[in-house]
Amino acid sequence: MIYLDNAATTSLSKAALQTFMDISTEYYGNSSSIHWAGRKANAILRQARADIAHILDTKPEQIIFTSGGSEADTLAIQGYALANQHKGKHLITTAIEHHAVLHTMEYLRERFGFEVTYIQPINQRISAQQIQEALRPDTILVSAMYANNETGLLLPIKEIGEILSKHQAVFHVDAVQAIGKVAISPEQLGIDFLSAAAHKFHGPKGVGFLYSRIPRFDSLIHGGRQEQQHRAGTENLAGIAAMATALKEQTAQLEEHFNSVSTLKDYLLKNLKALQHYLNEVGPTLPYVVNIGFPNQLNEQVLMRLDLAGIAVSSGSACTAGVIQNSHVLEALYGKDSHRLKESIRISFSHENTKEELDFLINQLHKIIGGIC
Repeated sequence: MIYLDNAATTSLSKAALQTFMDISTEYYGNSSSIHWAGRKANAILRQARADIAHILDTKPEQIIFTSGGSEADTLAIQGYALANQHKGKHLITTAIEHHAVLHTMEYLRERFGFEVTYIQPINQRISAQQIQEALRPDTILVSAMYANNETGLLLPIKEIGEILSKHQAVFHVDAVQAIGKVAISPEQLGIDFLSAAAHKFHGPKGVGFLYSRIPRFDSLIHGGRQEQQHRAGTENLAGIAAMATALKEQTAQLEEHFNSVSTLKDYLLKNLKALQHYLNEVGPTLPYVVNIGFPNQLNEQVLMRLDLAGIAVSSGSACTAGVIQNSHVLEALYGKDSHRLKESIRISFSHENTKEELDFLINQLHKIIGGIC
């Protein structure tokens, strides 16, 4: 079996799994309790927060633990917008964001009367100038992803941060696909909120974090005073500790893994030259994601045949009740009538993948594309 859908989720690393098991067994206390078991658990929590803060070159108190990337996105966008609507009710995002961002924006628009500007790609790119032109005096938040989860497209985060440094709007970055793959310092990039999910960098599912340098915004979950009063509820101690282990592990080998994955991508594309295909990428991209289309070949048939051969890839779009839906990202990049929406698949790598696995994929694609009428 060959797994090439790492943009959806990654395998849990051995080190992260060991941490999860050790913490679950040995540190079962509630980190909010004042007795010895609680103090031991709280020490683990504080160490994990410090480790992640160190990687992001920030302070521990600016790390808020969540259940994952979607909660982190929603907490930042909805929490800040509702707490600061007296400053304005205009929000900006891009049309290629993850649904966690787009649906939160839609919720704020429909339920609370916010106005949302969706930046549309021009020549398959999002530019900082587009953000600048969309800014208004009543804009209070801009949300843009670091790297797109379907195409790997890198957005001009540093340039957007520089623009917003002169405006009241805060800057939220969904970095779910980038954390653990590239070095990111939110403060150097002018980022106010940054979202991450552990299962994208070989940590466990169901845990993530929000970096925030904004001290006041509304909570989504009410109850206790955990997470600097931003996120009530007993922390997922084992998951958080395992997340910190995974992030430290990946960060220690960033360059090695990046180069390894870049080599895999080049190898794949070199060996697919004999097959008619196109890439859905323009400009700078992360090598971890390849969005590729085969003319006149329906992606659902290609995906099914690859699955039967034991290869896991995806269309990169939402799947509901077993039905592949058109990608809103490709629709924004190429138009709703583009043939690419029905022909494209997403192959996403991890440093754990090998050339031998790609050889099998390449062989199967030659069989499948040649055999589909």
